Amino acid sequence: MRARSTLICAMLLALSCVLFMTLGAKGNWDFVLWFRGRKLAALLIVGAAVSTATVLFQTISRNHILTPSIMGFDALYTLIVALVVFSIGAAGFNHLPSEFVFFAHISLLIGAALILFGTLIGQHRTDLMRMVLTGIIFGVLFRSLSSFIYRMIDPSEFATIQVNSYARFNYIDLNLLWISAGLTFVTLSLSWQMRRQLDVLGLGFEMATNLGEPVARRQKQALILVAILVAVSTALVGPVAFLGLLVVSIARLISPNETHAVLIPLSALIAGIVLVAGQTILERVLGLSTPLAVVIDFVGGFVFLTLLLRKGWI
Repeated sequence: MRARSTLICAMLLALSCVLFMTLGAKGNWDFVLWFRGRKLAALLIVGAAVSTATVLFQTISRNHILTPSIMGFDALYTLIVALVVFSIGAAGFNHLPSEFVFFAHISLLIGAALILFGTLIGQHRTDLMRMVLTGIIFGVLFRSLSSFIYRMIDPSEFATIQVNSYARFNYIDLNLLWISAGLTFVTLSLSWQMRRQLDVLGLGFEMATNLGEPVARRQKQALILVAILVAVSTALVGPVAFLGLLVVSIARLISPNETHAVLIPLSALIAGIVLVAGQTILERVLGLSTPLAVVIDFVGGFVFLTLLLRKGWI
């Protein structure tokens, strides 16, 4: 049953990719395939990175409704953009080298992850609760600071911040795409190698300790992988707040097996389907310019409220 679900998702993803590349295509095919191929690669990279980061984060936090985005990552990204625009202006921000902005975002987001979620390294339940409360409070703080900056800047500069506050797939920098693909591939490979250790961590601290697993060290390793994956995907295209929660929740419904050898690839396939098929429907079928992240956040927010009200999922 699990293999059948994975196979079906893989076939749906392949079909979505074919439709994305060919539907409504006109003109020179060399240009069409090259232009759409970059967007398709970005969609697949972001989907795999966000879904895997969510699976790992939910494993080490032992909570099915927590994701890095819900804990304040997206708010921090927006605050960083707002601070830079406020400091050097929209023109200065737009003229910064894309590689410099990319690595600056990655460095700041990874550092923030290790600081905000560092209490996961602790070995007691109270550390986890402190991490949850700290993440939520910092998320509110980041959004409040961003709103304060919005009121102090020029409307044209606010437009620059707003554009960078949503995931953007219309233009993908090729250099950043290659860098993101390399970092994501390496991090996903390390995550896959940890799949059995993650299965043990999912049993709980006491059980994992009794089985001889160094819980604190594994949590720290998983947290670093989560930070890299989320930072790379967010720095490449921008934040997609509820994508991870949405696709991992669907994966758990399709295959309620906590084995990471099943959950990680299945979540990545579903994330690819959601992003690629969603972008295809919005652009090619409906002809809308609405950012896909807006639709995902709306549906994901509804899923988040549903899970929050169902105690069995927490």
